[in-house]
Amino acid sequence: MVAALCQDIHVASIDRRMARILCTTGLLTNEALSVVFFRDRGLARWVRDVVARVRPEVVFVNSSNMAPYVLDLPKTGLRIVDLADVDSEKWRSYAETTTGPMRFVYRREWRRVAALERRIAYECDASTFVSEAEASLFRALIPDRAAHIHGISSGVDHRYFDPSPGFEAPYDSGRPTFVFTGTMDYPPNVDAVRWFANDILPIIRRTLPDAAFYIVGNSPSPAVQALTTIPDVHVTGRVPDVRPYLAHATAAVAPMRIARGIQNKVLEAMSMARPVIVTSGALEGIDASPGVDVILADSEADFATAACRVARDPAAAAIGLAARTRVVNSYDWSVRLGRFDDLLRPALSGTPS
Repeated sequence: MVAALCQDIHVASIDRRMARILCTTGLLTNEALSVVFFRDRGLARWVRDVVARVRPEVVFVNSSNMAPYVLDLPKTGLRIVDLADVDSEKWRSYAETTTGPMRFVYRREWRRVAALERRIAYECDASTFVSEAEASLFRALIPDRAAHIHGISSGVDHRYFDPSPGFEAPYDSGRPTFVFTGTMDYPPNVDAVRWFANDILPIIRRTLPDAAFYIVGNSPSPAVQALTTIPDVHVTGRVPDVRPYLAHATAAVAPMRIARGIQNKVLEAMSMARPVIVTSGALEGIDASPGVDVILADSEADFATAACRVARDPAAAAIGLAARTRVVNSYDWSVRLGRFDDLLRPALSGTPS
């Protein structure tokens, strides 16, 4: 599908196991390990060729990890880097909440990624983030580039994430079932499901003894897989379609204690008209009203209370319906991505940036 939209395309595959090993060379080259992880010689050659041969009027880069592919090349036109999140702050959070040798690794990554983000801010025409909150944080870190920093929110394909077609239940929908979706080797997601399974679910089961928890997403880490030793905690791994799991959930849960940017899992569950129970971190950047469109709970006790209330109160369905209305009205991709048109207009009009 992507190839049909492009005159030329290069796709580089990554052997994640080998990349984890090779990225340690960043310790010798003084680079961020996450940048080395995504390095590919073939992609680098292709980018160099395109810049030299085509001299593109706009270079659009997705994520700070991809920016080094173009930063050292001649500038031919507008450069826009969509960083999505202030990744350096994520690494800083890891460093503050981790002990042992990994604390040193995370602290080092925080500083290297922050230096790269700063270089992007100064050498590119625009830096974009997935929420105004992330953009504001970056402006505070680099105030003299504030005019070139923009918050452009994610959207959601609400025509795809639509409950109306009906989906066959992938589990016993007659019992209270709470669902978490996401990539399950991503540390913030791992922390979230471990917190829910180990600390929140036991409180829920005092009221709802048959409550089940489904962790739905690819690449579950060993720490996530270990949660299956808890009765009625299920780790699915990658599934063909997450919509059936959301459609029949008592509630989707997003107990994020470490969070950056917008949680797409929250928008997708809202689009499926499910009640979504979130922490403040999971709600950051999403235009939704607690108690109307979503349910906000930051402590273990409050999260468990909210889960029990949703399971026992039929009126909770109204929150799911309000959530879908909010998504349809505010998070259509065409509306959200229109902000990028404003950034591209100098190139389209031939006006220097």
